[in-house]
Amino acid sequence: MWDDQFEAILRTFLPFLPPDEPLASDVKLRDLGLDSLGMVQLLGTLEQAYGVRFLDGALTMETFESAGVLWKTVENMLPRGEG
Repeated sequence: MWDDQFEAILRTFLPFLPPDEPLASDVKLRDLGLDSLGMVQLLGTLEQAYGVRFLDGALTMETFESAGVLWKTVENMLPRGEG
């Protein structure tokens, strides 16, 4: 599962997710209000927060499909031992 920082960042881009509702790893982020502008902003925020860089192969709609897929992408970019 992801860390608290990831969920806190992600929640700021999900206007349809109530604050008291758990974030399921498989729920579609678009269903929770993540739009294309939000994806771009989220990408930059995650890159800055985790010191990673999304390469072209990770810049797909599938990467932003769900919290679980997005976290796995970020986790795979982290230096070993940090995820």
